[in-house]
Amino acid sequence: MTIIGFIRHGTTAWNRERRAQGSSDIPLDQEGISDAKRLAKRLQKEEWDFIYSSDLMRAKQTAEIVAKSMNVNEVSLDSRLQEVNGGQIEGTIESERIDKWGENWRELDLGMESLEIVLKRAHSFLEDITKKHPNKKVLVVSHGSFIRHILSDLVKDLKMESHLENTSVTMVNVREGIWECEVYNCIKHLKGD
Repeated sequence: MTIIGFIRHGTTAWNRERRAQGSSDIPLDQEGISDAKRLAKRLQKEEWDFIYSSDLMRAKQTAEIVAKSMNVNEVSLDSRLQEVNGGQIEGTIESERIDKWGENWRELDLGMESLEIVLKRAHSFLEDITKKHPNKKVLVVSHGSFIRHILSDLVKDLKMESHLENTSVTMVNVREGIWECEVYNCIKHLKGD
């Protein structure tokens, strides 16, 4: 059984401002670095075999902090783990989108990456990982929308009522082609547990 631990990157200035980040390469802010260190301390107590990360700076920084704490020599970067490309909305907040494109901006073609393309690259990555690392535990540092899309596709009955928190851990496993979610959106490391 392969176990995947999806981690959403730490916070950035754009997270705080509620700006759409998408594929924009934004670094962690100080709180994001601090929370990634708290996550790393938590994960020191767990056994993980490999760490993969989106190649965008905020995910890569989170993964490197975790890897250093766990004495893992290498973080494998993979562009397939990047956040959903936001097209023209990247760098904007909701009120700016409404001012520019109107209340129905979500219905417009603003160059955003389609769900079909996101799932295609996500499944390609997961297929490679499960073949390359059967019966291993693999951490995957990525992005909120990307993780939510793949989770909703893999685990049909998973209730995702809250958004994924920064540095949250979500664990899934695959056994005989069936995916199950063991842990969803866990941030106990931020609560002092």
